[in-house]
Amino acid sequence: MNLDELLTEHTELELKLADPGVHADQNKARSLGRRYAELTPIVATYRELSGVREDLAAAKELATEDPAFADEAAELAARIPVLEEKLRHLLIPRDPNDDKDIIMEIKAGEGGEESALFAGDLLRMYLRYAERIGWKTEVIDAQHSDLGGYKDVTVAIKGKGADGVWARLKYEGGVHRVQRVPVTESQGRIHTSAAGVLVYAEAEEVDVQIDPNDLRIDVFRSSGPGGQSVNTTDSAVRITHLPTGVVVSCQNEKSQLQNKESALRILRARLLSIAQEEAQAAAAADRKSQVRTVDRSERIRTYNFPENRISDHRVGFKAYNLDQVLDGDLSAVIQALTDAEMAEKLAAHS
Repeated sequence: MNLDELLTEHTELELKLADPGVHADQNKARSLGRRYAELTPIVATYRELSGVREDLAAAKELATEDPAFADEAAELAARIPVLEEKLRHLLIPRDPNDDKDIIMEIKAGEGGEESALFAGDLLRMYLRYAERIGWKTEVIDAQHSDLGGYKDVTVAIKGKGADGVWARLKYEGGVHRVQRVPVTESQGRIHTSAAGVLVYAEAEEVDVQIDPNDLRIDVFRSSGPGGQSVNTTDSAVRITHLPTGVVVSCQNEKSQLQNKESALRILRARLLSIAQEEAQAAAAADRKSQVRTVDRSERIRTYNFPENRISDHRVGFKAYNLDQVLDGDLSAVIQALTDAEMAEKLAAHS
């Protein structure tokens, strides 16, 4: 869409949202409201730029009669390129998932207990980051390891208002590598192990339609570390989506119904991710950037404990405050990834 079309759409949305009848359908009203909020900064910046240009023309005309207006004209002229660049950034097509909440899965990889302990460190890092920002978190499902780590853990992270979680945490998907002396190492040798992180935009029911006939639902008893049973009833749920083969298991809740609802949340998020990746792969003009790789097996980051160093291999980011990062101070690395993606988009649309 060009700028004129966006301005027209914004006006039309304003009229629709003023119609009480629209709000009878909450899903439709929410969708229109999100789009309106997305376009409002563009419209506001355009109007500000137009106003400054008009004021500049007037100041230049008045300066021919009164030199005092020359300084005002110079100030106005300096604001124009700043506003033009801001508008240019705002007009870059945004990720449609940026205002969505997420479901994140953290899985221990090769490395046994050390990898499971590192998965626990990553979970705490993301929970602490969410806490700093004021987001809500909910551990949906977890499989603990014998030493207190996680073989597999799934967490939902929700933002407030338009503060989209996906916009900041979409870059976290991939293999996270750790270098340190494991608690299980008696000789003090540094080991390398890894954990995988998967990030999905949380899908609403209107985003993904699931036919109940496409589901196979199995129930079983929950198990804890070492495989021992932690429940006397078949409350754990495994859902298989037959058309895609996607399998989701949940055993965190005591209720079979709650586990089923949690599994469906994860399934919807995964199916939305699959559908969007297929659409992006089919559209040559909408390829994924180097920052957001389709290959989730890519090693994206290294956490080096002896040097207190964190390195993000996609953008060359490096910092020596690993202890603070693991305590939730992820802002700098996320900003580096955000800036890299914006630079790619600007280059593609220049």
